[in-house]
Amino acid sequence: MRTAIYAFLILLLIGGALALGRAREADGGEPMTDIGADRQKRSDREAAVATFAGGCFWCMEEVFEEVPGVVSAVSGYSGGNVENPTYDQVSAGGTGHAEAVRVIYDPDRISYERLLDLFWHNVDPLTPNRQFCDRGNQYRSAIFYRNETQKRLAERSKLAIEESGRFEEPIVTEIVPASEFYEAEEYHQDYYKKNPIRYKFYKWNCGRAQRLEELWG
Repeated sequence: MRTAIYAFLILLLIGGALALGRAREADGGEPMTDIGADRQKRSDREAAVATFAGGCFWCMEEVFEEVPGVVSAVSGYSGGNVENPTYDQVSAGGTGHAEAVRVIYDPDRISYERLLDLFWHNVDPLTPNRQFCDRGNQYRSAIFYRNETQKRLAERSKLAIEESGRFEEPIVTEIVPASEFYEAEEYHQDYYKKNPIRYKFYKWNCGRAQRLEELWG
């Protein structure tokens, strides 16, 4: 009798596990296997990277982070000659780095050309070594290309703006090979979310929105 009860309980447990697995699949979740992990790994491999410098990285992070197809935007430093620079070092202007953002994106959902368009319309491409109220080489505007395709598309986008006749002054935004990207300190990441009042106050006083309206309409 006890053996029969044990057998019944085992069958009941197996049936429940199978039903749970079917329910997860029906709800769009992963079955109880490694398929979900494999899919995540495949998604990570398929993600692409773009790196831009447009002055204050808090502001550039905000530009890209909420765009569909963008996985993440990380504040950091690129284009310099000092390993593992700190914010104090970069902001002092002695390392050669620019404040930059590394954009991880899904190329099936958003193109590099679209990212370039977002970049151009959120920078002042006419002023060297400065973006809005932030002055110095560390605040230069730049596109750091990672391969020949990105280089070609970046140069083509710049040429299109030049040929449009929008600006009389020359475009000074750099298009240069990507170098090592160093993530900024944690307190800089998602600053516009963590400190919304302070961020908005800085952004307005810096004249960023006003200058962008003047440049791009």
